Amino acid sequence: MNQSESNAITIAVVEDNKDLRNSIREILDGAEGVRCVAACATGEEALSVLPALHPAVVFMDINLPGMNGVECVSRLIELLPQSLVVMLTIQSNINAVFESLQAGACGYLHKPVHADAIVAAARDVVAGGSPMTAGIARQVVQSFKAAPAIGSTTESLPELTEREREVLRLLTEGYLYKEIAEKMGLSWHTVHNHIRHIYEKLHVRSRAQAVAKARGQR
Repeated sequence: MNQSESNAITIAVVEDNKDLRNSIREILDGAEGVRCVAACATGEEALSVLPALHPAVVFMDINLPGMNGVECVSRLIELLPQSLVVMLTIQSNINAVFESLQAGACGYLHKPVHADAIVAAARDVVAGGSPMTAGIARQVVQSFKAAPAIGSTTESLPELTEREREVLRLLTEGYLYKEIAEKMGLSWHTVHNHIRHIYEKLHVRSRAQAVAKARGQR
C-alpha cells in the first residue's frame, strides 16, 4: 500500500442491488483519496464484516432485505462509533429521513447518486459536514421551521458556550449554515467549527439529534 492509499478515506457500501453496489464500488475505487474496503448486500452482512474493517464512512441503503437500513445504522454505530453513515434512498419520506438521522446517520442522499456527488459526500462528512440531496435538505429545514420554538431551552445545556447556544438555537429554527453565518456576522468556517463542537459536547452525530437534545428529548 503506497502513501496515498494509506491516507485515503476508507468507505464501505451496504446496498442490496448488485448492479448499483458494484457501480458505487467502481466509482469509489476510481476516485482519488478514497478507497472502498467492503460492499455488503445486507445489514446482517454489514454487521458481520464491517467491525473488523473500521471504515471511516458507510453508505447505507435504507431499504434493505431483512434488517432495514435504519436498524442497521443504530446497531452499527454501537459497534463502530467513529464511523460516519450516509443513507442512500429512493424515498423522500421525511419520517424516514428523521428516523435515519436520529439512529445516527450523518447525511442522506437520494438515488440515483452521481459519481461526483457520492465522492464529494464522503469527503464532506469526514470534514464534519452533513451531506444531503437538496430536496431532502429543504424538507428537513421546513420541518424544523414548522416545529414549536424552543425559547430558552438551550440555557439548560451549560456545557455549551453562549455563542454555541446561539448557533444551536438557530439550528433548531431551521436556518442553514450560511444563513447562521450571515445572521451572526461570522464566517461559514467559524459556524462549521461551532457546530462540530456542539456535536462533540452533546455527544450527537447529526443536526436532528442536536435539535432533539435541545428540545429536551432523548
